[in-house]
Amino acid sequence: MNNILKSTKLDIALVKPYFKTICFTLLLPIVFAAINRSLLTGISFAMCFIAMTTGYTFSITEKNSMDRLFGILPVRKSELVIGRYVFVFAMGLLSLTVSLIAQPLVLRAMGEVIGLFDIVTAAIAGLFLYVLYTVFQIPGYYKYGSIKGRVFMYIPVAGFLVTLLSLSKMPLMGSSMITMVENSLLLLGVVMVVAVVVMYAVSIFLSIQIMKNKEM
Repeated sequence: MNNILKSTKLDIALVKPYFKTICFTLLLPIVFAAINRSLLTGISFAMCFIAMTTGYTFSITEKNSMDRLFGILPVRKSELVIGRYVFVFAMGLLSLTVSLIAQPLVLRAMGEVIGLFDIVTAAIAGLFLYVLYTVFQIPGYYKYGSIKGRVFMYIPVAGFLVTLLSLSKMPLMGSSMITMVENSLLLLGVVMVVAVVVMYAVSIFLSIQIMKNKEM
């Protein structure tokens, strides 16, 4: 566990020079949420943007030829992989928290009514979307690198467009569907947590196997 935390801290050190850029990416979703007057849309957009920064650590590592450094560290490859997942997940949680504070404040200042249900629903959707994006991205970066695997950066964009299309059809569901979601919110949260754990477990396993195969 200690080595995993050290690996996470190493990734934080690598990305630290880009923190201002990452913080800036959270401003545009606030504007997007204000234009659409929708917290759910704004949070989805924010998580899409943050998921696109997942490749930063891979790009920095590849650009500076740090594979040799990782090779001599007294840390197992599996611990390095898990440490990176912890870093990516922590980035997502931090970004989600900031967005859930800033966006409702802006929307309320514009006269929109944002209740607890809206915030919880947006949090569940945002976290699920972020995990769904990153579980595909990270193994892709491990497999192909940051340059050849650049196509994986656009997974969040495609996912957000699908989400936006789905959200545009939500009014057609009617009040009965909204009531059903409200009554099942706790169950939905539990299902989401289980899905997140399973998806990350599978993704971590695939990434570790990719790293082991590269050593052969």
